[in-house]
Amino acid sequence: MLEFKAGPDFANVRLDKFLRKRLSNVPVSHLFKMIRTKKVRVNGRRAQPEQLLQPDDVITVRGDEKQLTAVIPEAERTQPALDLTQLKVLHEDDWLMVIDKPSGMAAHPGSGIHGGTVVEYVRAYLGNKAVRNDFGASPAHRLDRDTSGVLIVAKRRPAMVHFTEVFTHHRAKKKYVALVKGKMNKPSGVIDLPLAEHQQTALSKARRGVNMQQAVTRWRLLAQGQGAAYVECLIETGRTHQIRRHFAAVGHPLVGDKKHGDFEFNREAKARWKLDRLFLHAAYLEFPHPEDGRRMVMESKLPAELSEVLRAAGVTK
Repeated sequence: MLEFKAGPDFANVRLDKFLRKRLSNVPVSHLFKMIRTKKVRVNGRRAQPEQLLQPDDVITVRGDEKQLTAVIPEAERTQPALDLTQLKVLHEDDWLMVIDKPSGMAAHPGSGIHGGTVVEYVRAYLGNKAVRNDFGASPAHRLDRDTSGVLIVAKRRPAMVHFTEVFTHHRAKKKYVALVKGKMNKPSGVIDLPLAEHQQTALSKARRGVNMQQAVTRWRLLAQGQGAAYVECLIETGRTHQIRRHFAAVGHPLVGDKKHGDFEFNREAKARWKLDRLFLHAAYLEFPHPEDGRRMVMESKLPAELSEVLRAAGVTK
């Protein structure tokens, strides 16, 4: 755990701005997530991103100190030349962007991350508008590196604060499509299975055991093949790798999942169906706009390489 004292230099400075200064290598979206999941506290109390600090305030951050304060090697910080044609923008206005993220593109720069990230592409695309009032355009929620599809980027700090609240209180509707191993024995179902907190520290586990978090995934069958099923998933909670962990737990791991999947089946899928990635795609996202709350609906078509896999696998409706 880290502990800071605000001091006079940060009097009346917002908490999120203070954290960006102190933990400059931590992605902005992760800082906001830490605040909303109560891993950041001010004077022992739950904090808000926009709250103004006072000189005597004590800020505590729960997490792995080495990871939070790690310095990215200079060689890994050097930004490669970016081909902006790879950035597919679904929507853009003064508050936000919505992009169609390809599989393999990480959201944020970091140690071990090579190639252009969402942050780097978006800021290169926005140019001198990438940073406003000391806030750099950043993803407003998580989408795993190997997952493709709809991703919101906040262009202004009030938009990031808005989306922190939206995703904390489950006011966004997210639908994914996935290819899972095996045959589904019914047309739809619910996986209501608590998952271990992904970022719980070793110290926390030693003190209070594994922290289990509520997780609910609703699914319906779209098409069935001989060895795999094509399903649509609606997640009511936003746990790390939730869909991947849930389907693995019920015996239907996602095809191409290198962490939670069936590795032998993955090798067969690569050889027979030419699947080179995780078959998980964020196809639909519905959310209130940060300016006036109007309903926004963003959709992304299934990438061509995944459509080819469905055909090769004989998965038809």
